Amino acid sequence: MEVSCDRFIRYLATERGLSDAYQLSVRQTLDALAAWMKKVNQPLRDLGTDDLATFLNQRKSDGLNAASLRITTVHLKIFFRWLVLKETLEMDPAEPLLAPRPDQTLPETLHAVEIRKLLESIDPAQPLGRRDLAILELFYSSGLRLSELCKARLETMDFEEGFLRITGKGGKTRIVRVGNKAREAISNYLGHERPNLVGKKTSSHIFLSIRGTALSPDRVRQIVKERAKFAGIDQNVYPHLLRHSFATHLLEGGADLRVIQELLGHADISTTQIYTHVDRQRLKSVHKQFHPRG
Repeated sequence: MEVSCDRFIRYLATERGLSDAYQLSVRQTLDALAAWMKKVNQPLRDLGTDDLATFLNQRKSDGLNAASLRITTVHLKIFFRWLVLKETLEMDPAEPLLAPRPDQTLPETLHAVEIRKLLESIDPAQPLGRRDLAILELFYSSGLRLSELCKARLETMDFEEGFLRITGKGGKTRIVRVGNKAREAISNYLGHERPNLVGKKTSSHIFLSIRGTALSPDRVRQIVKERAKFAGIDQNVYPHLLRHSFATHLLEGGADLRVIQELLGHADISTTQIYTHVDRQRLKSVHKQFHPRG
């Protein structure tokens, strides 16, 4: 088992070119399987589907949630498929395994009143106020992922039409709408603050640090949290919360789910459909609060 694990991890690294983080995740799954096999005295060649199901049940008892069990199942499937491909095993015991459905958790959102409170708390006249306001306005206006905002460049922005070209997950490009308020905030930042941040090695990234470099994701997270704290918002505020709020408020306003899918850059409509659950949850809450027999 140990030799097979080492060979498989090398395969993931050299032939598949997968990240160190993914290799580590797979290694943790296989190490846990190896420890379980040793405990029950079960050699690799004798493992069957029932044995793997027992192992997964043990992992569940150890506290793994549905999402983690799903990832573990995927790891087992690709490992045993590779073993059959390399003729280490004749049959694939992991092929019949069914990955558990991940728990349906509703995304957090900010109320529109809280969004307004957050944005209006930023004074553009203060140092970096124009930059931070432009960041928050763009997050809420366009529903960008954190990485997408950090990578946004001047040449991808059409100020006249109010559009931004984004390269998202999987290298897929999409066009997002930049609302009037966000466009105004970005223009104000570019005209009055960004020139003072430019240094000798500054790139064309829209948002810059005080050193003239592109803002890192960690720094943007910090900016969002600091601004929310200054605005007196008790809720934990982070960039993806603004993306969730963008989608939820569009749906509440009557936007078509397919349009929201395109704006968010979701490959599958099922990913976007979680926002319909958020909307139904809100409707139930309002009905219960205000209806005489709610």
